[in-house]
Amino acid sequence: MSRDDDLPAGPPPPTRRLMLKGAALAAGTLAATSGPAAATPEGKPAPFVNPLVRQRADPYIHRHADGFYYFTATVPEYDRIVLRRSRTLDGLASAAESVIWTRHATGVMGAHIWAPEIHRIGGKWYVYFASAPAESVWDIRIWVLENADPDPFKGTWVEKGQVKTAWETFSLDATTFSHRGTRYLVWAQHEPGMDNNTALWLSKMANPWTLTGSQVRLSTPEYDWECVGYKVNEGPAVLARNGRLFLSYSASATDHHYCMGLLTADADADLMDPASWSKSPVPVFTSNDTTRQYGPGHNCFTVAEDGRSEVLVYHARQYKEITGDPLNDPNRHTRIQKLDWNPDGTPRFGDPVADTVADSAKESA
Repeated sequence: MSRDDDLPAGPPPPTRRLMLKGAALAAGTLAATSGPAAATPEGKPAPFVNPLVRQRADPYIHRHADGFYYFTATVPEYDRIVLRRSRTLDGLASAAESVIWTRHATGVMGAHIWAPEIHRIGGKWYVYFASAPAESVWDIRIWVLENADPDPFKGTWVEKGQVKTAWETFSLDATTFSHRGTRYLVWAQHEPGMDNNTALWLSKMANPWTLTGSQVRLSTPEYDWECVGYKVNEGPAVLARNGRLFLSYSASATDHHYCMGLLTADADADLMDPASWSKSPVPVFTSNDTTRQYGPGHNCFTVAEDGRSEVLVYHARQYKEITGDPLNDPNRHTRIQKLDWNPDGTPRFGDPVADTVADSAKESA
């Protein structure tokens, strides 16, 4: 969970291989640009600057006890892990970006560096990310880095190794959270023999890089909106509020069909029992032609500067038409907006917000 890590009281599947095989790595270093917030029709300042960080997909923002927001995300070159920090969310747009780890030239962790998340656990920093061997770039697995320095921009990032799951299959998008004294990992993985690309899995953890006990499937693509182009459940994120745990996730292909679903469990329930989780039959966050935001997803949650208001963090594109494979298009921009709540205590995601920063020109891949 982005607000706090402690919540309150075989080869990859062939279809996924086809999706990834056409992806080439975009070249060049991409700088984030932004500007002042635009005004709303009522003349009041818009809540946040959007896009917040350009060409940064799968965003993750952790608000730490030191008062800083720490930001990391997938870069279009898929070759490194970057980190920014700022005392305000909007400040992340112009914050200096540091490379804290770079892919290996050969061997494991050599390709497709995807979806990093930064967490503070037991007085140390951890980064969870997906990667593949340089010589077998579709054999994507989950890996962990550790840094014992109080400042994650300093010290040494130690490679703790691969998170070993029940199968050696395509796996990615790990996130971790602690609930009532137990640490869990949620991730996406292909299960051998299943007619899908990835499902969502949950396990308890022995330590920040090791699973323990059973591994249970929480959700598999079953509705039409989860199976457009590819049968995908991925990018989980966990939020606790109103006596419940909410687990959002992303579904379908990574073009404008990409959207978000939601699982819900009672805070008192056995989280390791799949029956404890109910699944929304409809997506909770989708592309919007009015605001011109397409393929919103791979989200996380953080909290506004007031320490109370929940903020939805996600990526989306500013156009629907994509030339070639969507994963070769670098223009998935990081966005943020207020997360509202329904009277029954469930989150109301609404629509992806329109731009508040004028786009001088559509970037080209």
